Amino acid sequence: MNESMTGLKRSHRCAELGAANAGERVTVMGWIQKQRNKGGIIFVDLRDRSGILQIIFEEEECGAENFAKAEKLRSEFVVAVVGNVEKRAGEANASLATGQIEVRAKELRILSEAQTPPFPIEEDSKTKEELRLKYRYLDLRRPDLQKNIILRSKIATSIRAFLAEEGFLEIETPMLTKSTPEGARDYLVPSRVHPGNFYALPQSPQLFKQLLMCSGYDRYFQLAKCFRDEDLRADRQPEFTQVDMELSFVDAEDVMEVNERLIRTVCKEAIGLDVALPLPRMTWKEAMDRFGSDKPDTRFGMELTDVSKIVEGCGFGVFTSALENGGSVRGINAKGQAEMPRKKIDALVDFAKGYGAKGLAYLSVQQDGSYKSSFAKFMTPEELDALVEAMGGEKGDLLFFAADKNKIVWNVLGALRLELAKQMDLIDNGKFNFLWVTEFPLLEYSEEEDRFVAMHHPFTMPVEEDLKLLDTDPGAVRAKAYDIVLNGVELGGGSVRIFQSDVQEKMFEVLGFSRESAYERFGFLLNAFKYGVPPHAGLAYGLDRLVMLLVKAESIREVIAFPKVKDASCLMTDAPNVVDRVQLDELQISVNLTEGE
Repeated sequence: MNESMTGLKRSHRCAELGAANAGERVTVMGWIQKQRNKGGIIFVDLRDRSGILQIIFEEEECGAENFAKAEKLRSEFVVAVVGNVEKRAGEANASLATGQIEVRAKELRILSEAQTPPFPIEEDSKTKEELRLKYRYLDLRRPDLQKNIILRSKIATSIRAFLAEEGFLEIETPMLTKSTPEGARDYLVPSRVHPGNFYALPQSPQLFKQLLMCSGYDRYFQLAKCFRDEDLRADRQPEFTQVDMELSFVDAEDVMEVNERLIRTVCKEAIGLDVALPLPRMTWKEAMDRFGSDKPDTRFGMELTDVSKIVEGCGFGVFTSALENGGSVRGINAKGQAEMPRKKIDALVDFAKGYGAKGLAYLSVQQDGSYKSSFAKFMTPEELDALVEAMGGEKGDLLFFAADKNKIVWNVLGALRLELAKQMDLIDNGKFNFLWVTEFPLLEYSEEEDRFVAMHHPFTMPVEEDLKLLDTDPGAVRAKAYDIVLNGVELGGGSVRIFQSDVQEKMFEVLGFSRESAYERFGFLLNAFKYGVPPHAGLAYGLDRLVMLLVKAESIREVIAFPKVKDASCLMTDAPNVVDRVQLDELQISVNLTEGE
């Protein structure tokens, strides 16, 4: 039978006690991690969010009634214990923060009994994630997961304190907004009051934070919940938290400077990491040419080499046809991998095909200086020598080449570079390599829509010297945009915003919007711009990704209290789910499922 805690007040969390508390009478409360009955003496590990504390029950000290209750204790019972702190009689437990002490119990109250949990509550759980997520309230008791969630709170507090000190105002923006279908799919919310009409959950507070700049709030920030109905990956969720900010009367340099100091402060306070400033910078073009990615992992080398000029006019048709079609030929050097088995090479070729490659050419430099290659018979010895030299190839190296349109070549070799680094154990997981990537293309051509689309969003300012290209060569226009990258993951992105009406109208024109359709979608923002708008710029971080990287978790699910799984469902609450017919009737909605759904 559960007991009351009336008359008791917790004096300390478990791991708040140490040798300095020896001799004190304390009251601790928590969950039973383990009970060990040695006959005449019972050892109990008591756990709360701070850690584990050893409790000792001896009948002559705590009395027969309390000792009898201690004999009944099982894993996950919730208890309150009153006792005296003592230095451990035996050897200290170095693995526990409280390893030098124990509490000799005087009183025990069982506040709540527990069934046997479906999996052990322990660090580094080997239980399948699906089962842990179904019982997430139990999974969240695991010490390693609790450390992640506690650190997340610490990081959020650090961010708020820093930005407040820098003159930012925390302002909330609406959750129910207008759908502006440009980018990822919106989550839609039907309106009962306006039948047939829908709100959208925000993909970001973008338009509202720009309106706040129009309203004179100067420096805004928010830890904003955002929603995107898109396919999930390890670092994506349908709902996520964004550290969102916007600043007036600034340019890109000002935004990057304050955010570098924010990153340095957060990393120092959260994990004791010293981040050297200023952070390295790299243009988008340099990042793509060197790493095949606009979020390069710079913790290892194996950079891409453009060998287009070397193979121009060679006898290998795959290379020459790619060049004739306006593409390129690039390669990476897997140092010391010349003896890689053919089966493994074939697996890498299949891997490359998953990123759009038609194939993958390779050449290994043998220890005797000869070459083994998938294409050697199509090239002269002199051409092969020149190619190996351009790649920095030495005896024992394995060279891989992709030939196609630049976008495909970058995607293929960028992904292959990361895969090889994992296989070759080249990545130093102790490093935290931050990087700014700048000067993104303003636009990218969508074959699907047969028009240019904004790489970031339609309010991003072009680099001034490229404005003249909007009419003649839109794809060459650079954006005043910047992403911050950590260890090959995009932490956040931002840009200087367009604030001149003529530039904004030109941007909409290039994107294929008529004046009418632009006002239909974004009229409230464009109208606000008629009444005096300051130059402004901003940036947003993924808080979940930042925490994931700082704690070195495999997935953002490990740093979110109640995450969704890959199909955007919640295994614990069984959401999404059907709703009552009455609710649908109130909304004047009928559900028409296609066959098989």
